[in-house]
Amino acid sequence: MIYALNMVWNPTEGIDLGFFMLRFYSLSWVLAFGLGWYVMKPIFVRENESVESLDKLFVYTLVATMLGARLGHVIFYQSELFYQDPLSILLPISTKPTLHFTGFAGLASHGAAIGIIITMFYIQRRVIKRSFLWILDRIVIPVSLGAIFIRLGNFMNSEIIGKPTSADSFLAMKFIRGEEYQGPLGEPAIIAQTNIQDAQQAFNAVATDPQFKTLLDAFPYRYPAQLYEAICYVFVFVILMFLYWKTEARNKAGYLFGLFLILLWSIRFVVEFFKDSQGGFEKYPIFNALSTGQWLSIPFVIIGFYFVFRAKEVKQ
Repeated sequence: MIYALNMVWNPTEGIDLGFFMLRFYSLSWVLAFGLGWYVMKPIFVRENESVESLDKLFVYTLVATMLGARLGHVIFYQSELFYQDPLSILLPISTKPTLHFTGFAGLASHGAAIGIIITMFYIQRRVIKRSFLWILDRIVIPVSLGAIFIRLGNFMNSEIIGKPTSADSFLAMKFIRGEEYQGPLGEPAIIAQTNIQDAQQAFNAVATDPQFKTLLDAFPYRYPAQLYEAICYVFVFVILMFLYWKTEARNKAGYLFGLFLILLWSIRFVVEFFKDSQGGFEKYPIFNALSTGQWLSIPFVIIGFYFVFRAKEVKQ
């Protein structure tokens, strides 16, 4: 039987411009914030807020997202970096085993969410003279849109991959570049087994050259958890946009913010069942009933219900 929806996933890193490689993951961040700005502009016009304040909001949000996401990853998933490789925490480098460029990798959405919420306190006091909940109710709309593109970026990067599954699972994929770095399917082993020194060419050969079929067969099919999450986030964005533009939900302080927390982190909680472990404190027996991502999502969902149930209509 042929399953039309399963595939071997081995994309290029990005668009080669000759003098520069525009990586798809970087492009996903650009799209997330660029489109987010255009989504927020008509909202600010409707609310009689200046475009200048919108520009400041997005600059601060960008910094908060990147800083919060990186610190969140280190704190929740890779705390050993604080004493093993502290320079790699905020710089695109690693000193282990030797100094080398890594790019900005290792970002946690829970940390990004915390960073954004904290930064909105500053925005509310210094930039936009509105209530704290007014800002949160509106910023979650472009944030939900951005979440779609970030997960698509993860997909293009073959990271945050799903658990092994059968070939007939929905969109089952072999992530050629997504397996662990060390091991029989990692980069050093693939280079050694194909005798091709360029890593990208070696993985391309595994994916396309019939002589390496046995090696290709060794790669397990996995759930494309990033795609599952991205698809679900589309509905979160559509729901928030509809409620803001077509209903009076925008006048209930905290309602859209709370609904965003419930929807987005509930999705994250469910999709975690399909994800391969990303480590974190789930390694401790007391926490191993759920993944780290699920434990971190629960407080957000609870807080979301609190804001939804306490939301009251306010006069604008």
